[in-house]
Amino acid sequence: MAALWDSVTQLYAYMAVVPIVPFALVYIGYAAFAKDKKRALRMAMDVTTALLIGSVTVLFNLIFGSSFGFYGILLILLLGAGLLGNLQYRKRGSVNLGRIVRAVWRLGFFVMGAFYLLFLAIAVGQTIWQA
Repeated sequence: MAALWDSVTQLYAYMAVVPIVPFALVYIGYAAFAKDKKRALRMAMDVTTALLIGSVTVLFNLIFGSSFGFYGILLILLLGAGLLGNLQYRKRGSVNLGRIVRAVWRLGFFVMGAFYLLFLAIAVGQTIWQA
């Protein structure tokens, strides 16, 4: 069981290093399978968000020398869900949890993508100037 867990962890780590590769693989594979490019794009975004969360967490912890990265991301996602839930309740009078989770997850793709690019540039810059 430990070997299986180690294999899954290694596979996740390899895919999270460059999240554009799994995004492209999922998009191309699902588009070829389902023949629906819009749905393939959504599927690729959903899969890549999980990888981006891991990458941004590691980059944040590396740059700032802390272990708060994952908890900060979780805090941002929960705050976004709370704000969207409040907005939905005020507008419709009820809360659809599935729509909120899906919206926060997909918005998280764009936010994590931007943080990934920013933190990657900072980490590369730190590595270059420290050498």
